[in-house]
Amino acid sequence: MEKKIAIISDIHGNYSALKAVLDDIDGEKKTEHIYCLGDIVGIGYETNEVLQLLCSRDDLSFVMGNHDEAILDIIAGREPYSRGNEKLHHQWIATHLDRKFIPFLAEIPVTLDSIYNGKRLYFVHYHLSELNEFISLDKEPTEAKLDSLYQTSNADIVCFGHHHVIHHFKSKERLYLNPSSLGCNHRALATYALLTIGEKGEVSVSFREVPYDNEEFLLGFKRLNVPDADYFLKIFYGDQHLKYM
Repeated sequence: MEKKIAIISDIHGNYSALKAVLDDIDGEKKTEHIYCLGDIVGIGYETNEVLQLLCSRDDLSFVMGNHDEAILDIIAGREPYSRGNEKLHHQWIATHLDRKFIPFLAEIPVTLDSIYNGKRLYFVHYHLSELNEFISLDKEPTEAKLDSLYQTSNADIVCFGHHHVIHHFKSKERLYLNPSSLGCNHRALATYALLTIGEKGEVSVSFREVPYDNEEFLLGFKRLNVPDADYFLKIFYGDQHLKYM
């Protein structure tokens, strides 16, 4: 029997986008599981709404993102990776996080492995160094670069996020897949990927863009005085909020 799974990543505290995608996935027949590739929180401010929705489901698995990790570090009194305005933003998110969600976030692993119809899948927020730390973002990835990073891996399919653009690379070694950011987009669209693995291991991928109403979400940055709001609205949402003002 073929297996169909959904891959989501980089929700970034955007409840409306997440709800739209989950509703779309629920409308798909035979989608048996959803994998979230990290950065559940941060940038967007709907932290508790997003976490409440995710925790209400039993068909989701998660890996840790750098924003998730930074906010947990702040809550635990550790120094996060972030500096300057980004650190101030993370501190604001941490302050507004409902403490009941801390155990959930703290238990999220850095990586996950799974097997569907003989295909080995590896899930991670972004590529890891030998010290098990996220490496710097490569804005010009290639099959050769990815094969070099995963030369010791036995995975047939590597799923990752972090870079907010679609990746769909197929080398002789494996398939590399990034569904892009669900919660950050210069249009009112929320993205995810559907991965179907046939009985004989044949693989097909479809990338989905789900429209949603982002007006209230975008205007909320200023209404709530989210730190560094102007930067986030420009860089991650293309100043879409201006058409609502």
